[in-house]
Amino acid sequence: MTTATAQAHPNIALIKYWGKSDEAMSLPATGSLSLTLDIFPTTTTVEVDETLTADVFELNGTVRDDDAARRVSMFLDLVRALAGTDAHARVRSTNTVPTGAGLASSASGFAALAVAASAAYGLDLDEPGLSRLARRGSGSASRSIIPNVALWTEGDDASSYAREVPAPMIAMVVVTLDAGVKHVSSRVAMRRTIETSPFFPAWVTSTRMSLDEMVAACAAGDFTRIGELTESNALRMHATMQGAEPAIRYLSPASIALFDRVVALRAQGIEAYATADAGPNVAVICPPADAGRVAAALSETTAAIPGLSAEVLVAGPGPGAHLVDPAGGAA
Repeated sequence: MTTATAQAHPNIALIKYWGKSDEAMSLPATGSLSLTLDIFPTTTTVEVDETLTADVFELNGTVRDDDAARRVSMFLDLVRALAGTDAHARVRSTNTVPTGAGLASSASGFAALAVAASAAYGLDLDEPGLSRLARRGSGSASRSIIPNVALWTEGDDASSYAREVPAPMIAMVVVTLDAGVKHVSSRVAMRRTIETSPFFPAWVTSTRMSLDEMVAACAAGDFTRIGELTESNALRMHATMQGAEPAIRYLSPASIALFDRVVALRAQGIEAYATADAGPNVAVICPPADAGRVAAALSETTAAIPGLSAEVLVAGPGPGAHLVDPAGGAA
């Protein structure tokens, strides 16, 4: 038996990934750019055991026999094909990010699985190879392989992977409004958007333009333009999916209240810009020096909403997916 343990962190896209050009290969319709966070790690151990007759997947101490377990087993099939073996594995994963809530749990999950499984099965993949492999489990996982700010390019199987790009220091205040599983999964929502939203072609065109601008703004250290593009792209994504039939509406009244509070913060001279992935939870980027004030303002906003119990956390740029020892230290 061979065993390896890896840890990965979620990423939040500043220029969003929404829609595939090839669903089977998890190729994106457009490129995207994200910030890997230093909070909410996923730690995954893969133990290759030739005595097993099927893969075993354990998440947060519970053995799963559902769609999540099937996705893990299908991913391991890819790894086994590369390794030239049919040996099954026992996978134990501990996820600290709310699963299926629109906070990139699949990104950290499949990035950690890609690194751990590759090592356990004896593969020697470089960073682009790991990013390509993680992409097959979950598109956004390609970016969690990468530290700090990651650019994931569109293309074919060989050319569609993520790499780190230069950027100024960015703090992100993450507001968890609802940690429950969202009512429509991202995969279903993407498919419905592509098939039924008349706005999707314009989304593709505008996102490609925004991505080029974002890469240039990051290289120039232009935080204001980074923020403007981040907020605009998020709102365009949600508008595009709201144009689907039936409409996909992830943002809640509390989400909108936070976006409004961020606009008010800018009017007070604080450089803060809001974004939201496929869920109601909101993330706000700002210069690190302003993170405390932004977090306090957002906490004040959520505290004023009756019946809402929200969590506000400050995150910074996080590491890429990496091997660790079972005790949690770097391998």
